[in-house]
Amino acid sequence: MRRYGKHTDEDDIRTRPGRRNTRPRTNIRPKHEDAAEGLVLTVDRGRLTCLVEDRVVMAMKARELGRKAAVVGDRVALVGDMSGKKDTLARIVRIEERTSVLRRTADDDDPYERVVVANADQLAVVTALADPEPRPRLIDRCLVAAYAGGLDPLLVLTKSDLAPPDKLLELYGHLDIPYVVTSREELQNGTAVARVREQLDGKITAFVGHSGVGKTTLVNALVPEEQRRTTGHVNAVTGRGRHTTTSALALPLGGSDGWVIDTPGLRSFGLHHVDPAQVIHAFPDLEPGTEGCPRACSHDEPDCALDAWVAEGHADPARLYSLRRLLATRERKEGD
Repeated sequence: MRRYGKHTDEDDIRTRPGRRNTRPRTNIRPKHEDAAEGLVLTVDRGRLTCLVEDRVVMAMKARELGRKAAVVGDRVALVGDMSGKKDTLARIVRIEERTSVLRRTADDDDPYERVVVANADQLAVVTALADPEPRPRLIDRCLVAAYAGGLDPLLVLTKSDLAPPDKLLELYGHLDIPYVVTSREELQNGTAVARVREQLDGKITAFVGHSGVGKTTLVNALVPEEQRRTTGHVNAVTGRGRHTTTSALALPLGGSDGWVIDTPGLRSFGLHHVDPAQVIHAFPDLEPGTEGCPRACSHDEPDCALDAWVAEGHADPARLYSLRRLLATRERKEGD
């Protein structure tokens, strides 16, 4: 089929300009010095909800950022429509330097690193004392990630009406890690909420925990005006909870300048991104015992001084077992 008639003039034919006739591309990017400051509250399928002053603004990442992604807690610079009105969209043109980062991988063999939260001051590890049963090794993994990312750990033990906290506190209570013990009744009458709030005021706190431990129930009690999700149940057969939180969300702590970041329930917490040499920092009860270890000790060999350290009663044997399990998975990853 002919696009032009029989009698066409050369001027009638559109031609694509050659490279010599086009303006050369430049690597110089605008500095956006007039960009507004914002805080990323949540991320959903490429759309980021940001707080700009007192307005909630929807935004998307600018192309110039490339593959660099913003996460909940990030401080960002935005341009465009920041009225916060419906169907408006701003652009995130810069992600400010982070003060802390909580990272995880799907498992220890997965090289893909996921940044969960940025700029949090502390990591609240929520663990149920029963229904589901506590998982100390998952707690240890969260502590490793907290120390590696620059966050202070906080233990929140829930459902103390179903089981006493004594056994778990024997493992962690003497590690200078602050902790709060709560029960369902105390959550309902507000006494537990008051104790938890004392640890959160003036700080940005990311909450993590295994599915079904009551993490989102606690967040809803702390920020009742938000009521983020309906809570899930624990499977009686598997002992596992159902995910009720599907994406991280930052919520302001009313009556305080603190923030609470609720994250999806965990099934695993991979530490592929953590240097094995940093793992010992999550075990302050064992770390002093490494002074007598031989150089480059793997902490799982006959000459390791930690065996004597534990035998002398300085630490619980279960803690040394957990350390060695973590290091063993890291060594297998390095050898693959």
